[in-house]
Amino acid sequence: MKLTIQELYDILYDNLGPQGWWPADNPYEIIVGAILVQNTNWRNVERSLDNLRERTQFDPDKILALEVESLQTYIQPSGFFKNKSKAIISIFQWLKEHHYDFKSIDEMYVDELRNILLALPGIGPETADVLLVYVFDKVVFITDSYTRRLFKLLGHPKSESYHGLQDAVTLPESFTPIHAQEFHGLLDEFGKRYLSPKGVKSATFLDQYFVRDLDIN
Repeated sequence: MKLTIQELYDILYDNLGPQGWWPADNPYEIIVGAILVQNTNWRNVERSLDNLRERTQFDPDKILALEVESLQTYIQPSGFFKNKSKAIISIFQWLKEHHYDFKSIDEMYVDELRNILLALPGIGPETADVLLVYVFDKVVFITDSYTRRLFKLLGHPKSESYHGLQDAVTLPESFTPIHAQEFHGLLDEFGKRYLSPKGVKSATFLDQYFVRDLDIN
């Protein structure tokens, strides 16, 4: 049986419920979390976020005012803290140059915004797409590792690479930014519960669709 993207979204939503992802109180916390979660798990990120929340309340100017060594210490639980601290400082300096005005940034760069984000140190394709979806309210398909594992099980031929799957999948025209945000949260929640790098950890509500073609229209 083939699944459309809308059908996949609906099945995930019906079985997992609303995810309310990305968990954060403001866009600056989202930005920091998106950088810190690279190559680690969310549990470690939460420890780092708690450290920063206690000391800065995620005020961007307070974050920029931190000594580099202090910032590195606070985010150390997330690993790769030297590179991640550079990425945080870089993007917050860029935001400050634009007066922390997300709407103005969006209007200034329009379709070039993703490339502008990718040009910042430490911002790769997945992180850039997370920022587009959760900070700038864009409808973008985030093809992280959990998503690629699931689409591979569903028999999708382009599931091996980030850009391959992203380019091959078209989100429904009816998708709003909220749908794009929820879809990413649902895909990741499914992955956390049921998937591992080696395959499926236990029986799932999608088993009947595995190793079959996915209609990506």
